[in-house]
Amino acid sequence: MRQFLGATALVLVAGAALADGIVSYDTTDSFDDVVFGLENAIIDQGLVIDSVSHTGDMLERTKGDVGSDVTIFANADIFSFCSAQISREVMEADPMNVVFCPYDIFVIVRPETPDTTTIGFRSFPDGEMKKVEALLDGIARAAIGLE
Repeated sequence: MRQFLGATALVLVAGAALADGIVSYDTTDSFDDVVFGLENAIIDQGLVIDSVSHTGDMLERTKGDVGSDVTIFANADIFSFCSAQISREVMEADPMNVVFCPYDIFVIVRPETPDTTTIGFRSFPDGEMKKVEALLDGIARAAIGLE
C-alpha cells in the first residue's frame, strides 16, 4: 500500500464546491500518484473499475476539430465502477436510482495550477443515495491519504 504524507493533502471541500453538486479535494500529490491511490482505494473496497475515461486526452485531441485552441486540463481521467451491495440497497429503495450507476470519481490537473491535483465526484440526493456518496467520499479521501 502506498505511503502518504498527510501534510501534502490540502482539503478544499467548501460550501461552494457542494453548492455546485461536486465534492472535491485538492492535493499537491502528482496526477499519477492520485490515480494510483484511487485505483488502490477502489480495489481495497473489493470493487472493480469498469472503465477509465481519458476525458482530458479526448478534449485536447479534438480541440482543433471544434474550433478551439484552449487546453482545459493538463490531465483528466474519470473512473467508473459500481458496488453490487450498495447498488442493490439503493435500487431496492427506489429502482429509479439506477440512473446514478455506475459511480464516477474524477482526477484532474488544470494547466493554470499544475502543482495541484483535484479528485472528486458529484454529490447525490438526500436519502438512500447518500450511502453512495459516503462510499465515494471514503474512496476519494483514501486515494490522497486522508483516511
